Amino acid sequence: MNKVKNTLFSNKPVTINKDSLIMAIESSCDETACAIVKGGREVLANVVASQIKIHEEYGGVIPEIAAREHLEAINVVIDETFKQAGVTGNDISAFAGTVGPGLVGCLLVGLNATKTLALAYDKPFIGVNHLNAHIAANFIDTNLEPPFISLLVSGGHTQIIKVSSYSDMEIIGETIDDAVGEAYDKVARLIGLPYPGGPKLDKLAQEGNPFAFKLPEAKVGEYDFSFSGLKTAVLRLVKSFNGKEMPVNDICASFQECVSSTLVKKVRKALETYNYKQVVLAGGVAANSEIRKKIFDLEKDGYKAYAPIMKYCTDNASMVASSAFFFDNTFDNINVEVFSRA
Repeated sequence: MNKVKNTLFSNKPVTINKDSLIMAIESSCDETACAIVKGGREVLANVVASQIKIHEEYGGVIPEIAAREHLEAINVVIDETFKQAGVTGNDISAFAGTVGPGLVGCLLVGLNATKTLALAYDKPFIGVNHLNAHIAANFIDTNLEPPFISLLVSGGHTQIIKVSSYSDMEIIGETIDDAVGEAYDKVARLIGLPYPGGPKLDKLAQEGNPFAFKLPEAKVGEYDFSFSGLKTAVLRLVKSFNGKEMPVNDICASFQECVSSTLVKKVRKALETYNYKQVVLAGGVAANSEIRKKIFDLEKDGYKAYAPIMKYCTDNASMVASSAFFFDNTFDNINVEVFSRA
């Protein structure tokens, strides 16, 4: 796979191929990340500075604090990435950075650093959509190629995406209210779990009965989702105990069963409708044990399933580099501005 990109000062064409090194920076939320990836699939360095501990006391990410933390960490993370990969800026074929969606102040730190590196070394600049990057995490250390159906589940997005080729991607379904990650965190708060609640809820669910409580599945579009009603149903369930001891594990398991079953039912429908044989799980919630299990259970019916290894599910820069290498819907203009919403 070859692409031709222009450098910024001399307009000298650079060919991006399987031997090319792409350095990428990701700072859309509360991780400052930098990575160097060869040929879109081989990770030479992957450095992440997480802010989870900082934001725990607030019960969520505070954008202003997150942006300041990115400023503190960005140079250290870049230097460590070069060190781990054993290369210099002159060895890099192109520099890639997340343009959006995300928190504007946070995105600006990473994208400005990316642009600066591209200008300093006179190498191509590639701007990347954060959601596409999550899908591209599945290219790392695999031989995955389109076409496939992707289920993207994260804190802010829940989408079913038809990926026909590296240049043709179509959102065919999405949430009309809460994303899966939002629903997990809100339900976690209802039952008293600290931030970030999603992974803690998943752990408790593994000890509960997934059929202890019948929770509602929203009736929306063919491939669309709605989780606000489910959240309200859990609230009513919690209140029904009226101070009595709650079967927390069973509530978590029943909630998780409802969410995961709803997701995979619609993914299966998309696979059947478009006659695709590959399914790809992406996004931070791709780390969820039950959603992963149900996606891989589709292999029993003849589909091939993919999901990133755990460290590439949450925000990281390796996925950004892989997206820059494979997907054509990128931003090559150095003047591109960050955006907050998809």
